[in-house]
Amino acid sequence: MRLGAKMAIGTVLFVLPEDPRGDGSGMEQLGRVRAEVEAQGLEVRWARNGIDAQAVLRTEAGLAAAVVAWDLPAWAPPGTGAKTDGSGGSVVPETSGDPGGAAVLRLVERRFKNLPVFLVMADDDLERLPLWVAETVVGYIWPLEDTPSFIAGRVARAARSYLEAVLPPFFKALRHFGDTHEYSWHTPAHSGGVAFLKSPVGRAFFDYFGEQLFRSDLSISVEELGSLFEHSGPIGDAERNAARIFGADRTYFVLHGDSTANRMVGHFSVTRDEIALVDRNCHKSVLHGLVISGARPVYLIPTRNGYGLAGPLPPTRLHAAAVAARIAENPLSHDAVGPGAEYAVLTNSTYDGLCYDAVAVARTLAPSTPRVHFDEAWFAYARFHPLYAGRYGMSVDPDTFTGPDRPTVFSTQSTHKLLAALSQSAMVHVRAAPRAPVEHERFNEAFMMHGTTSALYPLIASLDVAAGMMDGEQGRWLIDEAVTEAIRFRQSMVRLGRRIAAEGDRPPWFFGVWQPDTVTDPVTGTQWDFDQAPADLLRTEPSCWQLEPEADWHGFRELSPGYCLLDPIKVTLTCPGIDASGVMADWGVPARVLTAYLATRNIVVEKTDTYTTLVLFSMGITKGKWGTLLDALTDFKALHDQDTPLAVALPDIVARFPHRYGSQTLRDLCRDMHDHLRAANLVELLDTAFQDLPVPVAPPQQCYRRLVRGGTERIRLAQAAGRVAAAMVTVTPPGIPVLMPGENIGAATGPLLRYLGALESFDRRFPGFHSEAHGVTIDPDTGDYLIECVHADDSPATTTGHPA
Repeated sequence: MRLGAKMAIGTVLFVLPEDPRGDGSGMEQLGRVRAEVEAQGLEVRWARNGIDAQAVLRTEAGLAAAVVAWDLPAWAPPGTGAKTDGSGGSVVPETSGDPGGAAVLRLVERRFKNLPVFLVMADDDLERLPLWVAETVVGYIWPLEDTPSFIAGRVARAARSYLEAVLPPFFKALRHFGDTHEYSWHTPAHSGGVAFLKSPVGRAFFDYFGEQLFRSDLSISVEELGSLFEHSGPIGDAERNAARIFGADRTYFVLHGDSTANRMVGHFSVTRDEIALVDRNCHKSVLHGLVISGARPVYLIPTRNGYGLAGPLPPTRLHAAAVAARIAENPLSHDAVGPGAEYAVLTNSTYDGLCYDAVAVARTLAPSTPRVHFDEAWFAYARFHPLYAGRYGMSVDPDTFTGPDRPTVFSTQSTHKLLAALSQSAMVHVRAAPRAPVEHERFNEAFMMHGTTSALYPLIASLDVAAGMMDGEQGRWLIDEAVTEAIRFRQSMVRLGRRIAAEGDRPPWFFGVWQPDTVTDPVTGTQWDFDQAPADLLRTEPSCWQLEPEADWHGFRELSPGYCLLDPIKVTLTCPGIDASGVMADWGVPARVLTAYLATRNIVVEKTDTYTTLVLFSMGITKGKWGTLLDALTDFKALHDQDTPLAVALPDIVARFPHRYGSQTLRDLCRDMHDHLRAANLVELLDTAFQDLPVPVAPPQQCYRRLVRGGTERIRLAQAAGRVAAAMVTVTPPGIPVLMPGENIGAATGPLLRYLGALESFDRRFPGFHSEAHGVTIDPDTGDYLIECVHADDSPATTTGHPA
């Protein structure tokens, strides 16, 4: 479709029984109404009962209006406690209350914001309708009292108005601009894609993406669309609309991902030689912000469990006394500008789905810093579901945190990761407090330093649309669907294990899901096995997902009740070989082998640790999608149980390394790798390396200066003892920086070099399963790890302090 072409008008849902009046005349008239509606360019979907209507409402996002009979047979959507008839809804007795039309109206309210609904009446008694019905519908239809064309005209007009009103500010303006069909006399030079049509390769590019993309790729010279840097016009309207939806004082659209958003906030919040409190479980972009600003980081150490997963920062480590002690013992703080921290940044939620009580964190950190930054790259949806109430940055407001001590809060969100937006789309949300004001003009200087004057308008439109999709009850519906599917998968995994055990004709199921074994209904006190718990309890009750202190299933220590919650849509699969307390078994299935097999099935997971792997249940999840994953896990287990040759299970690995793996079976590889990991004590080494941090001797910015001016060198691990790192080292798994610029690498027998040496040994022993290590160069001939370090003649004494 060309830019400016009229959108397909949309679909009208008719929810009507065979004959709403009983004598056939009303139904015939409604059939004529349907024909007239279709003649006006609208598609019609017809549902004869509430259950059919529910299916359409769940799957048809293009609805523009609905025509619903009030006197439908009584029914109840799933989750109401009524007895199911097996068809996805529940048939309830006629005496149970309102007619079936009431339940359909409730579903419409949940699924769509302001969808126009016309109620078909079989009699004249409007007074029998509940008062809320009048607030929900836009009109009533008595089929025989008006002509079909007039009724259809009312429906079509309401549908068109809805489709226009549903568009958020910038996307609406962009579409209207396309209707003008003006020639382009400005950049970009492809001029709506025409330049690509003058070359064979350009034509292929144009045909692949379509004209619409190129016609919407416009210049900032188009005043009608506003300015990203000035936050004016439709762009400014879109940012203000997003701020309303996400609960912020102010929202900024960022077109280079959450990484840029993190650098932007860090650059604004802390300046050279000021102290920043930094969650060690941070993204590398947070460090880049410190390099740019020249701040002096004081790292806060999160907990870890036996699987090697990074947990939250314990509340006791955020108390003012603990933070002050942490600052005092850090060598970089001794000649800092001031004794206190100007800024603190935490990861929320963590990669593995652990999210804080954000209000409690803000209260605890408030005595230590005036600014708190929640890096919510993977958590943009939190505001839109009650499970996450109070667990996202923008929930820290004057109502939840009263008084003058409330810090200014920033939330940076990678909108494209788990909401519906194009890649690189991100937002910064700001909730300012009087003790640390955020003047727009000052923050905008940082925004412009990290932004671009050549914005891609489809990216801006995708941010606008992503916010619009979350507006109102429809946002909860979308997130609730993802939560529900994640819960179904989690319960199916446990039930599959029970079925295999009950049948007793094959070895036990050995995959698991990292989650509580039991949950308790806080209202009734009933305790349920996780797989037997009512789905409605799991999707609505946060206590089911909270990490209770000292619970064995999660393996973290130093937590307080309600402090941390496991996000149900981030599903961590566990493999045999180790438990949450770190006790290793005699046999195991390392997760790297599993994910290598899943890749052969075109299933790419989000993250792989030593014995766990993470999958995400986003808004794009379907039962078919997670059913495919469940099937692949079942097939892997069968291949393992049957001692299948590796050439069959992992043919690509064998083809690449025939001498290493050609004679092995899948079970052989799992045993060999598990034995190596156990002998190397890799999981324990990882925990020690992340808990016993290297000593900082120089601010990151000074190391970066040496890096770009030739004051560094790459050296092997055997030569690295006592040297100062010049670049960050991040190893995946677990994806957390193990070494920061300006830190002393420590002794040859110290925790860091022992851990990196164990990884180096693993990579040599198991080619094709190597760790992903950012900041490490691998010698192609020897497999040695090389690390960027400050030149040896730059002693810690000259590396620290202010440069000349």
